[in-house]
This record gives sequence, structure tokens and C-alpha cells, in this order.
Amino acid sequence: MNKTELINSLSEETNFSKKDIAKVLASFTRIVERTLRKGGKVSLTGFGTYWLSKRPARAGINPATKQKIHLPAINVPRFKPGKHLKEVVRSA
Repeated sequence: MNKTELINSLSEETNFSKKDIAKVLASFTRIVERTLRKGGKVSLTGFGTYWLSKRPARAGINPATKQKIHLPAINVPRFKPGKHLKEVVRSA
């Protein structure tokens, strides 16, 4: 399911306009991004939790030239599904 299909499904299920749903979805993603950027986490009970994980600096290899390169430390977004989501998916 892509963003357009999600907006259409939410609009049908809630009877809100597609325009309003698109605004809410855009706000949700901005809020999650902003919270993660600040180092926080977003937890939706039953659905799951988003948080940041630090990947340490490491040595790598450029596949084209086979030269060793240094890869800097980065933040990586993570998601852990909640109990309810796991149960629903397992029973499908």
C-alpha cells in the first residue's frame, strides 16, 4: 500500500475528505521526524514504537575501487511492532 492508497482507505473508513486525511498524515510524519531528530521516541500502544539507534563509525570498502574507506557514525531510525500488530499479522 502506498501513500495514495492509504489516504483513500482512511478517507473511506472515516468519511473525512482525502485532503484532510493527507494533512493529518503529513503532520504525523513531521511530528515523528521531529521527535526522532531530537532523540525521542514515538510509541503507539498496540501498533509499535519508533526510535533512533546509533550506528558506530566503521571501516568499509568501496566496491568499485576496492579501496578501504571510513564510514562515519550515523543515526538509524528503528521500529518495533507492538503486541496487537504482531498478533494480527501472525493470524493472517
